[in-house]
Amino acid sequence: MSVPVIAGLGTAQPPSASQDELWEGFFSRHFSGTTRSLAQRIFANSGVTRRQAAVNPLLEDVSDWPTERRMRRYQVEALPLGKEAVGRALTAAGLSAGDIGLFIVCSCTGYATPGLDILLARDLGMAADTQRMVIGHMGCYAALPGLGAASDFVTARGRPALLLCAELTSLHIQPSSARVDTQQIVSHALFSDAAVAAVVVPGGPGYAVREVTAVTDTSTADHMTWDVTDAGFRMGLSPKVPQVLSRHVRGLVDELLARHGVTSSEVDGWAVHPGGPRILNVVERELALPPLGLAASRATLDEHGNCSSPTVLLILDRLGRATPAARRIVMLAFGPGLTLYAALLDRQD
Repeated sequence: MSVPVIAGLGTAQPPSASQDELWEGFFSRHFSGTTRSLAQRIFANSGVTRRQAAVNPLLEDVSDWPTERRMRRYQVEALPLGKEAVGRALTAAGLSAGDIGLFIVCSCTGYATPGLDILLARDLGMAADTQRMVIGHMGCYAALPGLGAASDFVTARGRPALLLCAELTSLHIQPSSARVDTQQIVSHALFSDAAVAAVVVPGGPGYAVREVTAVTDTSTADHMTWDVTDAGFRMGLSPKVPQVLSRHVRGLVDELLARHGVTSSEVDGWAVHPGGPRILNVVERELALPPLGLAASRATLDEHGNCSSPTVLLILDRLGRATPAARRIVMLAFGPGLTLYAALLDRQD
């Protein structure tokens, strides 16, 4: 039975703007009164220098758009972004769209039928018997259950699978308000747009997926929410999230590594979803990581912001392109539930 291997990654991002430009050109006017000074501090301490937006608020203010209009725009913007990411991943893997047996699309920022899975299968020329799966509303950790499903398919069927994570958080800027709403300010300061695709094949060179695992603390289900409203999707983000992560992340990682006879000192790549600076600080402390252990995660947050589900794959891509490339990687991502997902990867030449 062949080991599932990530044979190719492809990334695609819309144009970027600096955090300072976004603040001065839009968000400084979006917030008012005492909220503005609080927002300015949060933006300045977000760990983000640049981020990308398919619908740039400096050019187009969507904050008063109804949800229907936002969803229509999602299809317009996400389709070419997804096509670019998938094309690059297939090229990196040396495959064509017709070789894919399972196509998985993860997104929590847009919905339509026919969706990206059908439209991209049509436009890219996937086979009629290609199976499709859409993973929605899982948020920032969706790439890892998606990777797990792709790996299981490859193992069971011996055919390649393709995972696409595509998020357009820029479509969900909320209407301006004088009321202090720290959760919305944090959301507006961190989130960004991206698409990342991964091709998983049976055996060969690349990153072998040894295991994908998870833990969910349902007692804290209200700590992270993503509500569908008449004005787009609205983030709920409790300041208690880092405390919940601190209770669970060490046990999750230790048990994963123990099952494979590995210690944390033998891991040379940590792809940890940067939900924000506090999240990274908690993970770094609880796992007793070296000073540069989360350098790739912090650099990704700095250059791209929090792109929701594609982010952990952006970090994996960075670790794989480093010199030297990371050999053994632990991926970690967090989201509603409150859910923690982890994966162990080994590089095969």
